[in-house]
Amino acid sequence: MSRRGPWFILLPLLLLGLWHVAVTRQWVMPGIIPPPAQVAESWQRWIFGKPGLSLSPYSGTWVANVVYSARRVFEGFVIAAGVGIPLGLFIGWNRLVARIVDPSVQLLRPVPITAWLPFSIAVFGIYDAGALFLIALGAFYPIVVNTTHGVRDTNLLLLRAARMLGAGEPTVLRKVVLPSALPSIFTGLRLGVGVAWTAVIVAEMIAVKSGLGYVLWDAYYVGRMDICVATMFSVGLLGFVSDRVIVGLSRLVLRWRTLEAHG
Repeated sequence: MSRRGPWFILLPLLLLGLWHVAVTRQWVMPGIIPPPAQVAESWQRWIFGKPGLSLSPYSGTWVANVVYSARRVFEGFVIAAGVGIPLGLFIGWNRLVARIVDPSVQLLRPVPITAWLPFSIAVFGIYDAGALFLIALGAFYPIVVNTTHGVRDTNLLLLRAARMLGAGEPTVLRKVVLPSALPSIFTGLRLGVGVAWTAVIVAEMIAVKSGLGYVLWDAYYVGRMDICVATMFSVGLLGFVSDRVIVGLSRLVLRWRTLEAHG
């Protein structure tokens, strides 16, 4: 295998092999964890099966559930980024804003998403608004914290140089601070989208009645562990794709940094 070969598949293949051996040799309790072949077969039927031909909700309904979950993640993530990035910029840039806002952010940040479930249901009910609240809240904290960190790490020499050239505060913030903070912002976006996929599963298990999280809970309730595992793989795959999209966008936006490094 060449140096640029698909080395990333080695560990997943190793884990699949270990999983198969553990099940076939009954290193785990029989019936609790299904073998990989059974999960693959159920997953294939869930994706490509004919919906409506049987009473099973796990035939041909995968795409619809993925669309439900992906839409919620996208909307909640956009809300989190739209609030978290500007707020992080102001917290990192303005000491007064930092003194007023940052303590509240740090106070609420350790509260897990699951702890917000009762509040979400009480306020929004069993509707999409509750799920969007949990997703946006979960993605918000890594975005705002990393944005604040990026602003505070701006090179002081660049700030002094811009001010010596007569740049005002808005210009310095837009032309110097924001570009300097972009790597940290994209780190926050990557962390935030991962939390968003975690939050959507939590929300859909209880706060709404559709999506991959709802399927996961329903499959567990009826003893379909093969569908549970297929759902976990689906979430992991979608989270990975989301992360790759943000990485690709960061490479496009931060292309100037690569040019400077090679210059």
